[in-house]
Amino acid sequence: MDENVKASWERFLNPTCLKQNIITASVYLMAFEMLKSSIEEKIRNFFIEGFDENGVTAGLDYKNEVLSLNRSRVYASLKWLEKQGAIDEDDLNSFEMVKKHRNDLAHELFKFVSEGLDFDVSKSFDEMVRILRKIEIWWIANIDMAISPESYPTDLDLNSIVPGSGLSLQMLINTALGSEEDAMKFYNEFVARSET
Repeated sequence: MDENVKASWERFLNPTCLKQNIITASVYLMAFEMLKSSIEEKIRNFFIEGFDENGVTAGLDYKNEVLSLNRSRVYASLKWLEKQGAIDEDDLNSFEMVKKHRNDLAHELFKFVSEGLDFDVSKSFDEMVRILRKIEIWWIANIDMAISPESYPTDLDLNSIVPGSGLSLQMLINTALGSEEDAMKFYNEFVARSET
């Protein structure tokens, strides 16, 4: 039997390897959706005009200032963020790389579980967290602090802020893909705090 074929079948038939690969792919897809949703929803919520039976409604300003930038809501949102100075071309390129990896995993899952990845999944996860953190810090520094400056210390170090959405994304990645010890840290901390 050809060595490459043999290696592919061994990867696929090894239950430990197969489970880890499926978990990695699932977490990646979930993390990407969290990133995308966070980007889109923060901007949409910024342009809230009211509520209806479906929830929040964003009006003409949202359509004119954001949705008009691209047919895709996520790309329109990214373009709006770029126009505001929240992200730059390098961030857009990173998003494209992360999205390409997401598409590769989603559309070629069998290839991944039998042959492995042709990209560094850790680097892609790091890029998702980095992009999300950069956007969240921009919102805090340019919107939240401008609206309610009294809610923030005058000597606030933006580098020390850990935005909630970025923390959630990092927790998902660490819990699902980290060591058992790292994964249990979040759980144990939650249990300890909820019992007090």
